[in-house]
Amino acid sequence: MKIHESAENYLETILMISERKPQVRSIDIVNELEFSKPSVSVAMKNLRQNGYILMDKDGYITLTDSGRKIAETMYERHKLLSKWLMKLGVDEQTAVDDACRMEHVISAESFEAIKRHAEADQTR
Repeated sequence: MKIHESAENYLETILMISERKPQVRSIDIVNELEFSKPSVSVAMKNLRQNGYILMDKDGYITLTDSGRKIAETMYERHKLLSKWLMKLGVDEQTAVDDACRMEHVISAESFEAIKRHAEADQTR
């Protein structure tokens, strides 16, 4: 199933917040992404209906296994691509912004090739 870039961004954001806070709520996502409460509410409903997140009666959000897999994939891509671009001489903010766009469109094959190259570079 193909997931939209916006859903990938929400899942990645939930993962990132969960690394800093013990519990994630919609308002945390609103504050992190600077989106409106209604937009985040609609997105959470869609993610819940598609089986990517669970929300308990108190509004706490957790990733399902499938949601976590997508989030971790996007986050790994984001971190590696950001570091790689900075190593190539791109300033930090541009590297982070570009990595955010690249992480959604790059194929698994191309990402794995970049990852192998970046890892080989570290051992030199």
